[in-house]
Amino acid sequence: MMRQMRQNTKIIMLVTALAFVALMVFEWGMDMSGQTAGGDLGRVGGTTVSVQQFQATYRSLYDQVQRTQDEPISSQQNREIEDAAWDELVTQILIQKELQRRGIRVSDDEIRQAARFSPPPQFQQDPAFQTDGRFDLEKYQEFLAQASMDPFFLQQLEQYYRDVIPRGKLLRQVTSGIYVSDAELWQLWRDRTEAVEVTFLAVDPDQRIPDADVEISSREVERYYRDNREEFALPARADVRYTFLTKAPAAADTAAAAERAREVRQEILDGADFADVAERVSVDPGSAARGGELGSFTRGQMVPPFEEAAFSLPIGEVSEPVQSAFGYHIIEVLSREEDQVEARHILIPIERTDESELRMLTRADSLETLGRNQTLQEAAAALGLEVMEGEVSEDFAILPGVGPADEGQDWIFVDQEGVGAVSPVFENREAFYMLEILRESAAGYLSLEDVRGEIESLLMTRVKLARVMDEARALRDEVERGAATLENLAERLGTEARTVGPFTRTEPVPGLGFRNAAVGAAFGAAEGEVAGPVRSGNQVILLRVEERIQPDRQAWEDQKELQRAQVTEQLRQERLELWIEGLREITRIVDGRAEYFRAAEESDGRPSIPMVF
Repeated sequence: MMRQMRQNTKIIMLVTALAFVALMVFEWGMDMSGQTAGGDLGRVGGTTVSVQQFQATYRSLYDQVQRTQDEPISSQQNREIEDAAWDELVTQILIQKELQRRGIRVSDDEIRQAARFSPPPQFQQDPAFQTDGRFDLEKYQEFLAQASMDPFFLQQLEQYYRDVIPRGKLLRQVTSGIYVSDAELWQLWRDRTEAVEVTFLAVDPDQRIPDADVEISSREVERYYRDNREEFALPARADVRYTFLTKAPAAADTAAAAERAREVRQEILDGADFADVAERVSVDPGSAARGGELGSFTRGQMVPPFEEAAFSLPIGEVSEPVQSAFGYHIIEVLSREEDQVEARHILIPIERTDESELRMLTRADSLETLGRNQTLQEAAAALGLEVMEGEVSEDFAILPGVGPADEGQDWIFVDQEGVGAVSPVFENREAFYMLEILRESAAGYLSLEDVRGEIESLLMTRVKLARVMDEARALRDEVERGAATLENLAERLGTEARTVGPFTRTEPVPGLGFRNAAVGAAFGAAEGEVAGPVRSGNQVILLRVEERIQPDRQAWEDQKELQRAQVTEQLRQERLELWIEGLREITRIVDGRAEYFRAAEESDGRPSIPMVF
């Protein structure tokens, strides 16, 4: 147990951060006087942010992200991590200043009590400290007594509480006074659980009224264009030539995965236990830990190649590798009855081998090198790469084969390299890519003639909608007088009366939409009452409430205090975020990252990014 928990102490500082809005501990690189080591990267009020602080925070975030994915972090992700590290540093400095201003401190006795009775979340979640799936305080305190022999562990634990306890006090001060009344809780409960069933008819104005019956003048079109010009704004755009290297596995990688699958199958045929092999090599997270067992399934539940093999393979026989979109499966059918099969499998992924990955990275480096002295077409030709053309705008940067080209977008519109410039090689999750700017167009507006037809159509729809609303009011009056039913009206209008529900206020409703006037009308009408007309998109709705399911007050009472705690916590987080944003607004924050790393790049002639290793 001690060895296991010592491993957990390596991430205690991360626990500290998570306990207060998932922020990093900013004291790295700063002494008690607020002075920093290394170069300066910016300022928060009167406090300097050092490069060392930034790199420490950046590295922690980088490692967190890398642990969540198998593929290397892309350059786009790297930029996002850099921004997140800066934001967290700023917030931590603001919080520390506020702690000092308010004189919030922690006593040794508070630390001792917290260590005994309020362990860090990682400890509470660790199976070593649980009994029957629940945290066991006695087990934790027994461990704590043993751990007291380890000075390093105690130092880490003390630092954790010296960080967390003051921040907890600050959080309570900032969010004090929040109380959610029973009336507010009941309203939330009612919105989530009260349900109605309705019958409705929907009238489409475009189908109800012919275009020939509506006249839109040129003056109306011109007025709309003049009053709503921003609707027709065009972002800056650039036509680009580009080439790319996909990160998708190559044919050789597929062949390597197939060979690996055959080797795994042979290992089982030679006597290895299927379950042991599945736990060791299968990449299916749902079944590997269970020895590959999938349980029972019927036709239509699995992808076609897997299903075909599972329903034809003799019971107890280990299949040849079966390829699907997920990789190669080695399947053993345990039982089969009619259209139900019980089976287990081992999934071998199709992914780039180390050799293939190295070749891809080498080619990306070669493309970068060639692009410095050659045109994009020449560099692509030298590597046998396809050259394509596309458009990138300030608000849209998706290129076929590349996917999101956010870094290329910044290079075009922020760096403003100009027509004819060839970019460095950029990277995203899908590819490495290089751009060449062919033409650029400044931001502007579509002309009136370009959008005249669009405006005429929009204004025509408005006129039709107003007329159909008037007609629907008259139809509703017929129903209220008993002269017609919704079903009669639907037949007369050439549409149908549909019944939907029961549904609540908080869920999308087929034909009516989501949290709109139509849904509101349904809950505002009594059972049997006809409501409307209201708009839902470009349709006009009349509806009748068939059934109303009232919220269960006793069920609400039974869960009320848990609901109050959840809502209160949500409100506390919202207030905390607003408070932090307020601190940012009144504090002078200088972000000097761009200037610092540009100077570093110029000094050694290479692109400069925060050090990770």
